[in-house]
Amino acid sequence: MLLVELEPAIDPVINERAILLGSRIRARQPRGVRDVAPGYSTLGVHFDPLHTDLAALEQIIESEFAALSSLESIADRTPIEIPVSYGGPDLDAVAAHAGCSTADVIKRHSERTYRVYMLGFVAGFAYMGRVDPSIAMPRHRVPRERVPAGSVGIAGLQTGVYPVDSPGGWQLIGHTPAVMFDANRDRPSLLAAGDLVRFVPAGKS
Repeated sequence: MLLVELEPAIDPVINERAILLGSRIRARQPRGVRDVAPGYSTLGVHFDPLHTDLAALEQIIESEFAALSSLESIADRTPIEIPVSYGGPDLDAVAAHAGCSTADVIKRHSERTYRVYMLGFVAGFAYMGRVDPSIAMPRHRVPRERVPAGSVGIAGLQTGVYPVDSPGGWQLIGHTPAVMFDANRDRPSLLAAGDLVRFVPAGKS
């Protein structure tokens, strides 16, 4: 794997460059490249070493990276709305950590528009940011053995939705009926890197 490192910062524009770089490399269809995976400020390029001209691949990466160096803004896009029934097992703890009411936690969490910076952990798990700093609570030191699919959580300045039942240490503040990942859909993951998301409390529109 080749790891392309952009500026070491959590920033929407830097993240957008990483995502677009991945798209441009994928469009070039370099021989031997199996996958490209954008991160917060990196891009992993996975390739078959037996069928890849590494020098040619590096040249493609360098030329496409140079073409994106002037990108300073992000095109407008419509947020994807995800309904949430707030009241998860950690909602009270987050409120106590923030020194506010649970209603305030819900308000502060649902009033923001979040950017999907990357997918990882399990298929369809979107790392989104940034959470209001006042409700940014660290993950549990000891993860739960099973977090139900659809659980909405907070971990520091990140928020996300567990797409499948899995272990997890995020602070759980609600649940959504949205199917975050379905291998039978044309686009299995509901969210992709670069998407914008709004969490809508149940009963509101």
